[in-house]
Amino acid sequence: MTDATTRTGRAAAGGAEAVRERYRATLGAVPGGVEARLRLAEDFGRLPTEEAIAALRHIVLTDNPLEARVQQLVHFGQLLALGWAHPARIHAQGALYAGAKIAELIGVAETALITAGVPAYALGTEIITELSAAEGEIGDRLRQPRAE
Repeated sequence: MTDATTRTGRAAAGGAEAVRERYRATLGAVPGGVEARLRLAEDFGRLPTEEAIAALRHIVLTDNPLEARVQQLVHFGQLLALGWAHPARIHAQGALYAGAKIAELIGVAETALITAGVPAYALGTEIITELSAAEGEIGDRLRQPRAE
């Protein structure tokens, strides 16, 4: 391996870790799909794409009048309306991580009932039920204050 290749590999690893840290700061963890995208990007030399996505996401989420908790609640509601279960779960967990209460998630699911119908509400209550059941196991971790 050449010195240039070694430096590029280290830079890519550092860039990927910086992307992971942004997700950890927002959600408390790196979603599996993001981790898979990062591995693919690293393997094929496409990390700048993931870094650009993370940078845009950071700007939109942090340079915004909505605080992190509200941002995550909005994401949860939008994803319920779209019927996207997996990302909705991630953002429900992100909302709890950012300080939201289960009652607020229920409020979002009820709003989704009005805007997107019973399927969105049912998905929301399914996710909230799962999170409530797991609260004894993960509740303390999810409620840790975000380091800013």
